[in-house]
Parts: sequence; C-alpha cells; structure tokens
Amino acid sequence: MRRILSALAVTTASLGASASSAAPCGNTGAGFSAWKADFARTAQQAGVGQRGLQALAQTQYATRTIAADRGQKSFRYSLEKFMRVRGADTIVAQGRKRKARNPEFYAALERQYGVPAGILIAIHGMETGFGGFMGDSQVVSAITTLAYDCRRSEFFIPHAIGALKLVDRGSITTATLGARHGELGHTQFLPGNALAYGVDGNGDGVVDFYNLTDAMASTANYLRQKGWAPGRGYQPGQPNFAVIQEWNAASVYQQTIAIMAARIDA
Repeated sequence: MRRILSALAVTTASLGASASSAAPCGNTGAGFSAWKADFARTAQQAGVGQRGLQALAQTQYATRTIAADRGQKSFRYSLEKFMRVRGADTIVAQGRKRKARNPEFYAALERQYGVPAGILIAIHGMETGFGGFMGDSQVVSAITTLAYDCRRSEFFIPHAIGALKLVDRGSITTATLGARHGELGHTQFLPGNALAYGVDGNGDGVVDFYNLTDAMASTANYLRQKGWAPGRGYQPGQPNFAVIQEWNAASVYQQTIAIMAARIDA
C-alpha cells in the first residue's frame, strides 16, 4: 500500500542487541527462509510467544507486497491531482452523511480524545473507503516480507514483531487480510501501531481493528497520544497539523486529510 507512518519504538530497544547477528536482509525471496529462522530468535527475545513464532514459520514471501512497495507513485502527484485521484469530493460527501447519521458516536470520541469527527472520518474514507476495502494481502506475511526486504528493513522490523504479538493476543491470525504493506483494519494501522495504540472501543474485551468502533477509538487514541491538542487547529501551520504528519509522512496526504476534515466538519 501507500502509507509510511512514523516508526514506533515498539520493540526497537530489545531488538538492537541481536541485530548485528541477524541473517542478512534480501532483495529477492531467495534468502527469506533462512532469514525467518534467524528472525525467530530475535522475535522470541522481544517477547513473542509460541503462537506468534508458529505464525512466523508459516509466512510466505509476499511478491505482491514487494511490487507495491517498488511501484508507489501517487505521492509524487500535485495536491490537486492527488485529491482528484483519491476521490476527495466523494469522501467529503459520504463523510458528511456518515457524521449526520451517527453524530453522537463521533461526539463521544471527541469528548474522550479531543479529535474532531472530520479528521477521523477523512482518515477512514481515505484509507479504506469507509471500510469498503480493507485489503487482500495476508498481514503477517506482508509485514514480515518488508522486515526482510533490504529497502526499509529497519523501519518494518518493529512492526513485524508487533504483528507476531498480535497473533499471540488473538487479535489477528496468519489468515487476516490487510493492505499490501501489512496495514490492517478500517484505518489501516501498521501492526506495531496497532499493538501500541489499540483501544477496545465497544467494551467487548477484544481490540478488533475490523470493528468500526474499536478502529475509530484506536485512531483517535493514536492521534491524541501523538500530541493532538483538543480545540486547536489542524491546517498547515496550526498546532495539530504536526499530528497529522505523524499519521502519514506524505505531504499531499497530510494536506488532503486537513482539507477534507474541514469540509466534513463545516
């Protein structure tokens, strides 16, 4: 997929000591099996349990993920073209209707986390078309492949560890589908972020990113924990725009979210 979130220190400290002895990354699938065997030791040292290790053993090199990672280009568009290609006007129109249908849901989230409806709805619409398409790639295989791939291995290793810990918790399985870069759920959390910021929004005892309430609460929690200041502005140059930048590193994405959110909340 297209997203590049800021890296978490999910397990980075615990991984540092073993990184020097790890099997080398690769740019093809040829060394993936050997790397997995070595990475299993790293994962175990980071606290991954038996279920997570079994999931790691079952992963397959995700060729579609590598193709998607090599082929990203939409973030090089102008703002105007990016908004047109991503259907900003449609997201705004549908987003206004979603807010109008369930205003108390979004108001409750804003009371708890300080994040306005427009931001959450804009992210939801941008990421998955309001849950219409949450991905067709196996999350654990995709994120593990990216951890192995030399292009951005250091960034993705903590998220691969996060995915395996989510398996341990029962939040996902090896069959769970998400985006090509391993993002999961309604708002496409990378697994390390899901592990760190996931919230049981509906109170059923499970953090499920494929449940709308949990996903929206988790997204609001992520933004608040990243420094969202309730009641402050979120357009470029305003305090909360820096938090949108934490969600996604592409400037056209950041600006589009800010523009759509303002229009949804207008």
